[in-house]
Amino acid sequence: MADRQHAAIRNVGFIGLGIMGRSMAGHLMDAGFSLHVFNRTREKAAPLVERGATWHDTVADLAQACDAVVTIVGYPIDVRQVYLDETGLVAHARPGTLLIDMTTSNPSLARLIADAAAARGLAALDAPVSGGDVGAREATLAIMVGGEETAFARAMPLFQAMGKTIRLLGPAGSGQHAKMVNQIVIAGTIMGVAEGMAYAQRSGLDPAAVLEVIGTGAAGGSQLNKLGPRMVAGDFDPGFYIHHFIKDMGIALEEAAAMGLDLPALALSKSRYDELSGLGYGSDGTQALLRLYRDDPGV
Repeated sequence: MADRQHAAIRNVGFIGLGIMGRSMAGHLMDAGFSLHVFNRTREKAAPLVERGATWHDTVADLAQACDAVVTIVGYPIDVRQVYLDETGLVAHARPGTLLIDMTTSNPSLARLIADAAAARGLAALDAPVSGGDVGAREATLAIMVGGEETAFARAMPLFQAMGKTIRLLGPAGSGQHAKMVNQIVIAGTIMGVAEGMAYAQRSGLDPAAVLEVIGTGAAGGSQLNKLGPRMVAGDFDPGFYIHHFIKDMGIALEEAAAMGLDLPALALSKSRYDELSGLGYGSDGTQALLRLYRDDPGV
């Protein structure tokens, strides 16, 4: 078992082929790994299978065929099911298998999975990402990792195929805590961008021209420079779903409350996104927050 834990990874499983996962899985194939896939909706796996990936009908079957398994699913309840159910990864992976959850989820669940994995001779990392659909397509994701150094070193070839900035930030759960920091920062930032664009439009300015100017000054940054133009163009297609962002902000608020930390800006941002979701826009991208500043949010 010890030899296998340090052996090179050849067969990689990937579970969760959504907006980001399908690109990430494709990069693993490009890097030369033999890819094994499972997804609740099989049709989403078709392009990868056509390229040579192996489809598995169950999580258990996939687990038994792989040296490492990467997951990026929707919600903590999905993570728990994929990893800890009797038909899940921890129960069916071979000893020495490396399990990498790249979903944004609860730090406490990441620690639970790591403990359960260790008890079966497996290694587990929590490795949520930032960069959205563009970062996934371009393999430039920021990857925040929690877990043991030996497992992190073994996972590096996989991470390098999918991301650009990769850091081990501490023991199990640390990657998820770091992702909460990321989401706290962007929650307030996106709200600021939406309010700035609403102000530009209401005052009679050309918002695109304003973006060109302020994007090179102190206001410039990823959220302004990427989401600002999409707001102005009325492009609300998802790079990152609102309903997933609401989930993330909820986790961050729960963790902050447990630490006795008050985050009023985050709470306000979540309330605005809850309002937008209540209007039926939960499957829009996060830049759709601009809708709330229009006379008709449906425009």
